[in-house]
Parts: sequence; C-alpha cells; structure tokens
Amino acid sequence: MSSVKKSLGALGVAVSVIVLSFQVLPSNAAQPANSATDCRPEQGLTYICGLVLPEDVVNVGSTGLVLASGHRAPGHLYLIDPATAKVEELIQVPAFRQRHDKSAYPSCPGPLNLAAFDTHGLSIAETSPKHFVLYTTSHGEREAVEVYELDLRGAAPALTWTGCVPLQQDGYFNAVARLPDGGFVATRMRDTNVPTNAVAPGAISGRLFEWHPGGALTVMAGTELSLPNGIETSKDGRYVYVAVTGTKELLRLDRSVTPMARRAVTLPFGPDNVHLQANGKLIIAGPNPPGPATCNGAPCPTGWTVVEMDPDTLAFSRVGGADGSVVMQRASAAIRVGNEIWVGSNQDRIARFTPK
Repeated sequence: MSSVKKSLGALGVAVSVIVLSFQVLPSNAAQPANSATDCRPEQGLTYICGLVLPEDVVNVGSTGLVLASGHRAPGHLYLIDPATAKVEELIQVPAFRQRHDKSAYPSCPGPLNLAAFDTHGLSIAETSPKHFVLYTTSHGEREAVEVYELDLRGAAPALTWTGCVPLQQDGYFNAVARLPDGGFVATRMRDTNVPTNAVAPGAISGRLFEWHPGGALTVMAGTELSLPNGIETSKDGRYVYVAVTGTKELLRLDRSVTPMARRAVTLPFGPDNVHLQANGKLIIAGPNPPGPATCNGAPCPTGWTVVEMDPDTLAFSRVGGADGSVVMQRASAAIRVGNEIWVGSNQDRIARFTPK
C-alpha cells in the first residue's frame, strides 16, 4: 500500500482509503501465507488488524454493526460488519460530507480540518431506524465534541459532520456520553500539557463537564477526580458512570439530587472505557496494574481485563482478558457483539473472544 501511495503521490493524485477488508480467522484456522505473524490468533483471541488506534468501540444500535474510533490524526471512523469482518472507512473517503448546522452548534468555528483531528471517545444514539447521531471527543486543531449523522438506510453508509461543541482548549478531554435531550457529559482527564503518566496515583487531575442544547459548557460540581476516563449514562440520564483510572474505581453519580449522590467500587485494574449494554449491564475494560517485577519499555505489557457490572448494585464479574504475553496490550474498551466480546485498544487492532 505504501509503495502505491508514493507512486500516486508523485503523480499528484490524492489518496484515500475507501474500504478495508480484514479476514478474522478462528483460532484453529490455518494462516494464509501473506498473513502478518503478529495478527495470528492467540490465547482464545482473534484480531481485526490494520486499524489506527481503535481506542473506543460501540454497538451501532439495531444493525448488529460495530463502530470503532481512530485515535490519531488524520482521524478515522471504522464501520465493521461482524459477520464478514469487512471494515469500511467513513471519514477519509469521498463520500464523507460536512454540513454545519449553525443553529444547533453556533459556537462551533467551522468544519473539520481533516488532516488535524482525531476521533477518541464515542457515543451513539439511534434517532430512527438505521439513522444515528454520533458524538466523539476530538483533539488536534481544536479540543471539541464533534457531532455527526450516520445514515445506514441506503446501499452504502453515509456519514455527515454537522457541528461541534468547543471544549476548554487547555484540557485533554477523553470520553463523551450523550444525554436524552441531545446534550452530553464529558471527562476532562487532565491538562493538555500534563502527560497521563505524570499524574501521581490518586492525584486530582480533572473533572466532568456537561452541555445542553442552547446552553454553555459547564463544570459538574464536585467531580474533581484522578484521571477521569470513560463515561456512560443510564438511558434516562439520571445516572452517570465514570471510569476513574487514577483510583481504579467505577464511580456512579446520581444527577436527580443536589449535590449528586456518589457511590464507587474499586476494580482490580485500571478502568478505561465503560459502556451500557443491551443486556442492561455495564462493560468495562482496561490494563492490569504492573506487577512487582520491573519491565522494560513503556507502557509495560501487563495484560488486560474485561468485567461486566450491575449498574444498580455495582457488583461485577470478570468475563475475560489476557496476560502480558499477547500481542495486543493497552486494551481500552469492550462491548458485546453477539456471543463475543470485542475489545478496542491503543494499538492497531481489535480483539475478539468468546467468554466462558
């Protein structure tokens, strides 16, 4: 692919990836001769490889499809069909459109700079059959929640950018969760100039924000936290669930009372993203804590864990994971897809496994 791009570039031809197809093999299948050796199944995992940091993954409503982010500039969004493992790029393609709804997003400075943004946390809602609104956190030229419409009613998927809500430009915002009124809650994980690994364990580094249509971005009072990461809401918007990486907690906030009622449970790993599933449970993924032995390189290959949690009792159970020897580390998000668990990462792949 790189040689083709160079040749086309020399001729002055713009290059974009339109459709990516990846073969995902069962663990007992023979590998094709041209298969990348590090994409082979291992420890009950199969991989979808060749992605650009699919940090977050979400179910696409009633369609059975999966949407994955691309957390590096230039930004990507991947639509994946679990039945065929076909991957379609939705942004860096000619079919992508930008149509700024200035009445809904008047503070948005304008369309995306397609070379200087990314897609990080994802939150999607099905507004009518096969028609969706998508919110993503994004970095690069601006720190913002970007808003898209995804239309799957036609022969081909159609993604349209419709606006944005600018965030604090000195903050690094990680995740977003849409509210029933079209607003959202989001996590300011840390200051932009403070690396995640520079935050002392348990030290306050960020807080939560909320936005509602026609209003301004505001701080959620009493939400000073240590590396607030993934965020999710109950369907009615009453509860907010936050993965607090710095204290290894899942925090539940009750927005129906003032001040918000808080309840937290400690997890045996560093939670990253959290998603509410069709089965009514929260699913949370993240890397395991480093062991007592010193590891070389950063980050350490510690393995990762996926748990499901009852949102009422906060009781949780492990549904899978991997140790530090597997190729995919830096696990960041999980969802249920049929009888499988899919796990996003800060690498080049998504892992799939069947929970026991």
